[in-house]
This record gives sequence, C-alpha cells and structure tokens, in this order.
Amino acid sequence: MKNKNIKKVVLAYSGGLDTSAIIPWIKENYNSEVVAFVANIGQSKEDLYNIKERAINSGATKCYVKDLRKKFIKFYIYPLLQSMSLYESNYLLGTAIARPIIAKEQVKLAIKINADALCHGSTGKGNDQIRFESAYISLAPKLKIISPWREWKFKSRIDLLKYLKLNNISTIYNKKKIYSKDENIFHVSTEGGILENIWNSSEKKKIWSLTKDPLCSNKKPKYIKIQFKNGYIKKINNKNISLLRSLKKLNKLGSEHGIGRIDIIENRLIGIKSRGCYETPGGTIISKAIQAIDQLVLDRDCTKWKNNVGVEFSYVIYDGKWFTPLRRVLQQSITFFSKLINGTVILRLYKGNITILQRKSKNSLYSKKFCTFNNSNFSYKHSYAEGFIKLSTMSSLIRAIKKLK
Repeated sequence: MKNKNIKKVVLAYSGGLDTSAIIPWIKENYNSEVVAFVANIGQSKEDLYNIKERAINSGATKCYVKDLRKKFIKFYIYPLLQSMSLYESNYLLGTAIARPIIAKEQVKLAIKINADALCHGSTGKGNDQIRFESAYISLAPKLKIISPWREWKFKSRIDLLKYLKLNNISTIYNKKKIYSKDENIFHVSTEGGILENIWNSSEKKKIWSLTKDPLCSNKKPKYIKIQFKNGYIKKINNKNISLLRSLKKLNKLGSEHGIGRIDIIENRLIGIKSRGCYETPGGTIISKAIQAIDQLVLDRDCTKWKNNVGVEFSYVIYDGKWFTPLRRVLQQSITFFSKLINGTVILRLYKGNITILQRKSKNSLYSKKFCTFNNSNFSYKHSYAEGFIKLSTMSSLIRAIKKLK
C-alpha cells in the first residue's frame, strides 16, 4: 500500500533512465513534491550536463547538486584501498563504496528541508536497494522509503522508455543504449544488454568506456614514481599533488595503458549471480603500490590479519553495512596499518599490466644483513633454524611415533 501522507520526497537522482521516470511516477502515484538530489562524485560530463534542468523538466520541484569528490576520495575510497579489499578476490567495489556517501548526504538534505520520505532508483534484483535502504534506516529511521522498482508495474527499461515518451520527457537513452552503467571518479561499471549472455565477449568498444583495449594501448611503457605518507599519496614523479588530482592523473595514465579492466561473474547479496565489467584504472595502480609498501612494512602475522580485515571489509561494503559498528571496528585496524604506509614505489604500466620495479620505506622490516646468502658478520646463524624446526614439528613427530607403534 502506498502511503498517501507523504508530501515531500528526496530522490537520489542520477539523470539516468530509471530516476528520470521515477520523478513523474511519484507525482502520479503519491501526489507528492519531488526534490532531486545529485551527488557529484566524479561522473562523466555527459551525466552531469544540464542535470538540474533535466530534473526540473522531469517534474522535480528543485534539484540540489553537491560536489562530494574530495570527501568521497579521502573518507571512502582510501580506506577501501588501504585495506586491500577486493570482493570475491576481484572487484574493487567502485559502485558499492559510493552508496554510503550518497545516502548520507541525501538524508542530510531530507532532514534540512523537512521531507517525509527518501527514494532511490535501484532495481529489486540488485544490491543497491539494500545499500541505500540500510543507510536510510541507520541514519533516519523515521523517514519513509520509496522503492519504485518494487512497486510499479514496469517490467523492463524498454517500458521506461515508453513511459518517458508518453510523458514527453527527453532522455539520452534508447533501445540500443540500454546498458546499466554507473560511473564515478573511481570507476565505471557496465551491466546488462549483451553482457547478460555470458558467452558474449566483452571485447567491444561500447562495453568499455574508460580504458583502452590493452592490445591497442600505448606501445611505449609508462614509468611512475609514487610517494605515500600515512597511507595517502603525497607526490607523483616528485611533485606534490592532491588526492583528487592524483586520482585523476592515475586514471588517465592507467586508461591509456589498459589498466584496471575486469569482466567477472559475482555473487549478489540477494543470491543471484550477475556479470559486471568494471574499469578502475587509477584505483588499481594505487592498490598495487600500497601492496608493494605493505610487503616491506608488515610482518607475517600483521599481513595475515590485514588480509582477513580486507576480506571482511569487502563484505561490509558490498553488503551495505557501512553505518554499523562492525565497519567502524574494522576501519580502526585499517587506520592503524595505514600509518605504516610511508615510502616510495616506482612502477611500470604496459599493455594492461602493472610491474613494481622499485620500493622503499622508512618503516621497512626488510634487512639485507639478515636475508643475504653471502657471508655476513651479522648476528644471525644458520644453526638457529634447527631449534625452530624441532619445536614447530613437535606435534608431527609425536603423531608419527604413535603411528609406528
């Protein structure tokens, strides 16, 4: 049952096909005022072009656009990168990590303008509905939630195109351009269309929109020097640079060399398997560079612990649990480890590959004196290993003796 007491709704508006149809649909079915909220997290110029005008033309009373790029990078993307989180060992979570900041700012606006409800354009088969609504409930439990894809009678995006045409609302989408794309400063994801047949190859220009095909990328390799301080990039090629500019720069360089493409089958939270083509050029470069420093500064137990934290953190992000105590606890570990990420990495980009060439850190635990195979006057003696082996294999020795008896 639709709640007829809703007078003002704040919609997380992207300007895409779904949210363009949602505005007139809410007005028709709820008789409510619709206020559009746009989070600028680094979408393409095409996505943001005339977005206020497009929202108003679709029937919104007002459209608020907020530039969240710097906040998004520092407080969401970097904790993700510092934790080395990869969902199911592949996905750098470019879509999932954007949902908490969008929802949080949307809630802040709704409270400020005394709205009754929040709305998103996520489908009933996707993960984003859970991510948005989990955030809404955590931050503003008294606000009502509208999820059109679970309510309306439209069955497909073709139906939405017909609905927009019927209501004389223009859109940049058509039957041939029906992919579900999500873009921010961190990544681009593409789903749907021909990708729904998993036997169809993704090696098509209309699938990949950010990165060059590695086979057709630059013939000459690119060498980059990255310097970190407390887990954040401070310099690229010896020049001071902001987090925003550094990500833009690495996105550009990575894209030119075909870095950061993956075509995967993933397990959605709701139990469906889906196919996604993800492009994360700059993020992939940063992740590899942080990993290179980690290998220097973390001992074996810390490496194991951080790997475990990274896996758990990936599920927290993917499952929409950002505003939970579990995320805060995990991030405390990540923050501690990030303070050790100080140093310099020189890497090479070439034909879709990242090669670490040199690395150093003031926090490095690597010691040539300990590990060298050459003669050394240092305190380590080869005979030390004998006692370690005897102690670490004691249970195996006892088990073997009992078997002999």
